Amino acid sequence: MSGAGTIRLGDLEVSRLGYGAMRITGSGIWGPPADPDGAVAVLRRAAALGVDFIDTADSYGPNVSEELIAKALAPYEGVVVATKAGLTRSGPGAWSPDGRPEHIRAALEGSLARLGVDRIDLYQFHRPDPAVPFAESLGAFVEAQQAGKIRHIGLSNVSVAQLEEALGICQIVSVQNRYSASDRDSQDVLDACTQRGIAFIPWYPLASGSLASGGEGALARIARAHDATPGQVALAWLLAVSPVMLPIPGTSSVAHLEENVAAATLQLSAAELDELSSAAREA
Repeated sequence: MSGAGTIRLGDLEVSRLGYGAMRITGSGIWGPPADPDGAVAVLRRAAALGVDFIDTADSYGPNVSEELIAKALAPYEGVVVATKAGLTRSGPGAWSPDGRPEHIRAALEGSLARLGVDRIDLYQFHRPDPAVPFAESLGAFVEAQQAGKIRHIGLSNVSVAQLEEALGICQIVSVQNRYSASDRDSQDVLDACTQRGIAFIPWYPLASGSLASGGEGALARIARAHDATPGQVALAWLLAVSPVMLPIPGTSSVAHLEENVAAATLQLSAAELDELSSAAREA
């Protein structure tokens, strides 16, 4: 994929615009999609367009997203598949943390089987569990890495303090927190990742909020100037904000996927980047 550049995840190098495979499941991220063949087509089109980083989790479905990825992309030639453990499901839209080491170990075995691999390239702790000491949960990841079942470890939904604690235990190659032009609560975590050269994977990267409200926000105005969509501008802004940014916009539509991938070639001026940043601070 041209335009976005690349980023390193330990000894792996991937393009800086990936694909998030949460939305290829059913409504509420629960059960199978209405069109499984369409989901497979989206995944294969992503790979054909040069997207070489696919992000998923055992809780998406649950299990459904990983199963579809295996059907579409195994044996994953030239594609890095990252998955996660640490959240359980009880129904559509219902998510509960489970950071017990025994759960992490069982979840890992399930993901290995569904993806059809002996080792997961990037295994992420989906969310810290307040009922389990953070280091205890992370210990299960380290144990699995030492056993050769995980290549690299990543974190998700963590604070700077938790990132620093984790770095005292093992190498962390990525952090995945919610972040967008209009939602920068994790700015301190992004800054910490930028300083350390750790990949930052923003989830919900296209939340435009008031920046594009009524078609007159900064995103909309800049999009018109580039004959682009507000979503493409939002992705271009993310890519410009930090060299460690690795957006993973997700979609169940081939057309929307192609639109997102095209954002990697969109170049915003310094003035436009400043306008978006200022508008977000004021929103």
